[in-house]
Amino acid sequence: MGTGLVIAIVVVVGLIAIVVGFIVGQRNGTAKGETLGRETLLEEQKIEGQSTLVEARDEARNMLDGAHVEAQSIVEVAEKKARHRLNEADESIVRRRKELDREEDGLSRRREGLDKRAIEIDQRQERIEQREQALSKRQSRLDKKENELKHHEEEKLEELQRIAQMTIDEAREQVLMAAEQEARNDMARIIRQVEAEARDEADKRARDIISLAVQRLASEHVSEISVSVVPLPSDDMKGRIIGRNGRNIRSFEIATGVDVIVDDTPEAITISSFDPVRREIAKKTMAKLVTDGRIHPARIEKLVEDTRAEVDATIREEGERAAYETGIHGLHPEILKLLGQLKFRTSYGQNQHAHAIETAHLAAMIAHELNADVQIAKAGGLLHDLGKAIDHNTEGTHATIGADILKRYGIHESVVNCVAAHHHEVEKTCVEAYIVEAADAISGARPGARRESLESYIKRVKTLEEIANSFKGVDQSYALQAGREVRIIVRPDEVDDLGAMELSRNIARQIEETMQYPGQIKVHVIREKRAIEFAK
Repeated sequence: MGTGLVIAIVVVVGLIAIVVGFIVGQRNGTAKGETLGRETLLEEQKIEGQSTLVEARDEARNMLDGAHVEAQSIVEVAEKKARHRLNEADESIVRRRKELDREEDGLSRRREGLDKRAIEIDQRQERIEQREQALSKRQSRLDKKENELKHHEEEKLEELQRIAQMTIDEAREQVLMAAEQEARNDMARIIRQVEAEARDEADKRARDIISLAVQRLASEHVSEISVSVVPLPSDDMKGRIIGRNGRNIRSFEIATGVDVIVDDTPEAITISSFDPVRREIAKKTMAKLVTDGRIHPARIEKLVEDTRAEVDATIREEGERAAYETGIHGLHPEILKLLGQLKFRTSYGQNQHAHAIETAHLAAMIAHELNADVQIAKAGGLLHDLGKAIDHNTEGTHATIGADILKRYGIHESVVNCVAAHHHEVEKTCVEAYIVEAADAISGARPGARRESLESYIKRVKTLEEIANSFKGVDQSYALQAGREVRIIVRPDEVDDLGAMELSRNIARQIEETMQYPGQIKVHVIREKRAIEFAK
């Protein structure tokens, strides 16, 4: 509507301009006709009017074109603004529609949840009402049954009193007397069993002394294996260790007497040997070669000799340290050397050097408690495994080999007897020999001292639990403390207090008859009655 109005205005303005020009032309023609001739004047007016008309038409056309262009520009701007506002309105409508959709979805879900919750509440209320009705019926039945039982109980009590011709207090007294007599019989049997065990193993004082010695001595346990791992700075070092055509590794194995394993393990090689002294020499030599970087046969032989001298010095130092730590003086240097070699010997994963020192301390403490010769017991404990430092080329057991060596260097005969008799190979001639044997057993049998087969351990634990579960009234059983204790939980409705005591004795007897195990196993029977009620 705005564009048409502008065009109409432009057309009107053009027509006005044409009329004005025509009138002006007529007036000019009239004035000139008065001086010139009428015909000439008319001709000139006609020409001038035509010229004015053309100019007016051109001007009107120009104005019309400008107005048309301006109108077109205005129309385009108006259309752009209109489209922009229309797009904004559409976007606003879309956003509002989405918001309304989301709100509607939320309200729908909330309505569904409320409906579902209302249904659940109704169902729950219905179940509660049904349960209350069932409880009410059950309570009435229980009350009725309780009255009947009470009535029957009174009748039975009257009948029992009539038959037994005694009151309830008299019957209770007889039952308690019978229970007391049974308990006394069980106590007497237990006492006999304890006395038999004490005669077979040791008396109570010996057990106290041994336990006191074990508690006073806290030793570390180091598990040894037959291989050693040498770390390398990089995998390129493996090629240098092997050498051209394996020259370096062959020279190393010949010089040390070990096997060198170069596998896919990153930045490490393995040295294997059942001789721990040679393995230690090879390990230190290899570490020096890796640090030095000069690896060739001549250098290998030189470092092996130097390392062997260092290990020999370490052996002497460890022998002297063991003698100094235990307070045993005056030993021959060869004995000290053999004692130091135990640093690199193991038995079932237990380091023999530490085992010798531990045995010496245990023997000394036990001898002190028994008023025996502490020095002889300590020396026997320190040197009892000296024969294990000798290689396989010497025939005989380690006890006899160690005793022969001690005789050769003039050690006291009681100490020699302690060493020779600690595995029952010869007769014991002194009380210190028994002490050394006990100290050796304590050091080797304490928890963590030696490795035990995982399969045998699992089998023992499973067997313990199976034996316990085979008895009537057992609810649960657990093997604890590495199989040294079995904890049994019984059902209190099936097993009473006296039955729990009898059950523990029967399970212990079954374990003794069917299993082999070190030390003793504690059978712990637990009976408890729990009363549970809910407050509503």
